[in-house]
Amino acid sequence: MTRADLIATIASRFPTLTVKDTDIAVKEILDAIVRALAQGDRVEIRGFGSFRLNYHPARNSRNPRTGVAVPVPAKYVPHFTAGKELRKRVQASVKNAPLQQAA
Repeated sequence: MTRADLIATIASRFPTLTVKDTDIAVKEILDAIVRALAQGDRVEIRGFGSFRLNYHPARNSRNPRTGVAVPVPAKYVPHFTAGKELRKRVQASVKNAPLQQAA
């Protein structure tokens, strides 16, 4: 599902909301999550999951083409952990209909 699909789905479920209002709401929610992560906070959405930052320390890697050592700086990367309800719903849907392999 893309962001546009999400906006269309929400707008169709709530006829009092216009597509533009729904777009603004989805944008604000995503921006709030991004702002919180950028400040180093953890974001938890009950029943869905939580977002946090994982720290990856600096390391030396290799360029696979040339084999030359390349320093990789330390960085923080976003990490999502699915909530209990989301895991249960996904597991139930997988039991009913097997997933198709991505091409």
